[in-house]
Amino acid sequence: MSDSSPLPPVRLHSEAELARAALSTPSLSRAARLARWAGPDTRVDVGGSLVEEQLPAAVELLGLTGDDAAAWASEAWRVAVDTGLVEILDEEDGTVTAGEELALLTSGSPHDVLTVWLAALETVVADAGVPDMDGLVAALDAEGEVDFSSLDWDPEAEADFLDGVLGNLYLLTAGEDGPGDGTVPLPALAASMIVPNDMGEPSNDVLEQVSDAMMRLDDQFRVLEPIGIVEYQPVDEALMAEADDEPATPVDDTDVSRYGLVRLTPLGLYGLRARLLEAGYTAPAVGELVDKGADVLLDSTSRFPQAAARAETEQWLARREPLAAARELLAAARGGDAGAPLRRLCCQQALSLVGTEAEPALREVLDDPELGGLARVWLSERDIPGVPAPSQELVFWLTIDTVAAQLAAEGNSDELRALVEGLAAQHSGFFTAAWRVEHPATADVLEAMGRLHPDKKIAKAARKAAFKARSQHGI
Repeated sequence: MSDSSPLPPVRLHSEAELARAALSTPSLSRAARLARWAGPDTRVDVGGSLVEEQLPAAVELLGLTGDDAAAWASEAWRVAVDTGLVEILDEEDGTVTAGEELALLTSGSPHDVLTVWLAALETVVADAGVPDMDGLVAALDAEGEVDFSSLDWDPEAEADFLDGVLGNLYLLTAGEDGPGDGTVPLPALAASMIVPNDMGEPSNDVLEQVSDAMMRLDDQFRVLEPIGIVEYQPVDEALMAEADDEPATPVDDTDVSRYGLVRLTPLGLYGLRARLLEAGYTAPAVGELVDKGADVLLDSTSRFPQAAARAETEQWLARREPLAAARELLAAARGGDAGAPLRRLCCQQALSLVGTEAEPALREVLDDPELGGLARVWLSERDIPGVPAPSQELVFWLTIDTVAAQLAAEGNSDELRALVEGLAAQHSGFFTAAWRVEHPATADVLEAMGRLHPDKKIAKAARKAAFKARSQHGI
C-alpha cells in the first residue's frame, strides 16, 4: 500500500464496545492477570523478562497448556511491561510492581482502555515479525548470542512486509467492493504483496514466493489473533505434514479455506486505523465531519464510496435543524471552480435526505443560475406545487453541470457513457445549443461526450461543439 493510496472511510464501533472487546482479548487479559500477580517476590532479568524459574508459576496462573505455554506467558509479561501494567522498580535487583496503567483497565474511560490496548498491539505486532524459537535457538553462536546474519532475517524488511499485509487487509475490509463477509483467503493476501498488478499468469518463481509468504503469514496471524485484531483460520496442518513439502497456491475455490482465512475484527479495524494515522496516512472514519461546515462535508464526501457518504451525511444532518442545514449546504454548493459541479451533486444527494421543512431554502435559490435547476428537481420530486418551469438555458446549464460532476466522480464509466448516449438521443439539437452554455466545464464536457459516444457521427458533432466552445471563450 503506497503513501498516495486513498483510504476509504471506515465505520467504527463505539469506543465503549471496542474497549469491552479489548479487555476480553487473551493478550491484554493475560497481561493484566500477570500484573495483578506481580509482587515483591517477582523477579525479572536485565531485559525485563520474567526469570526462567518464575515462568511455571505464570503459566499455571494463566491456565496455559501445551508446548507453547511458556512462550505465551513470556509474551503476556512483555505486554504487561510495555504497556505500563507492570513497572520495573530496580533493573539490577529485578524487582517489579503493578504499574499505574493497570488501574485504567478497571476505572479508566473506554479511551483509556483502548490506549493501553494500542500499546499492547505494538508489542504483539513486533513479536509477530520475529522468527520462531526454533529458528532463534538454531542461530545461537558459541557465546549464546543470536547470530542474526545466519537467520536470513531483515527485521526492518520483515516489519515493512507485515505492515503492508495489514494495510492491504485494511483496504480489503474497509472498501465497499471487498469480500462480503470481510474474510480474505490467505493466498490472496500473500499474492497482494508479491504478484505485480500488471502480471498475467504468475511464473513458478512468483508462485513459490507467494507460497513462502503464506507460511510466514500463517505464523504471524497465529501470533496476532490473541490481541484481537483478526479472526484467523490457520493453514490446514495436513498440508504441512512434511516439513519440506510446502503447499502450492490453491486455485480451486472449494479448498481455499484449507490454506488459511483471515478476517479483520472491528477492534482490528480500529487498531490498524490508529497505526495508519500514526504513520502519516489520511484514514477517515465516518462521523468525523459532524462538527465541520457544509463546505468540508461536500468536499470530503465527494471522495467517499456511496454508502459511506450517505452515512456521514446522515450523521451531519442529525446535528442540525433541517432548514438551516439546507441553507448551509446550498451556500457551500456555489462556485465556478473545477470541483463545484461535484459539490453540487453531493449537495443534491444530501438534500435528498432532508424533509419538506427545507422547502423555504430551496425556493430562495430558484432564480440562482447555479442552484435553480437543483432546487426545481428537489421541489418537483416532492410534488410541491408552484414550481416554475426552467428556461431552456437553465436546462442545458444543469445538463453540463451534471455531466461534469459525473466525470469528476467516476471518470469514463459505463454509467456516464449511458448518460451521454441518453442525452444525445433525447435532444437532437443538443450539440448545436450546448456549446453556447456559459459554464466553465462546457468544453470539457462536450469533449468527453465525443470520446464516450459510440456513434462516430454523434461523437464528431460533440468534438466540433467542444472546439466551438473553446473558441468562444478563447481557450
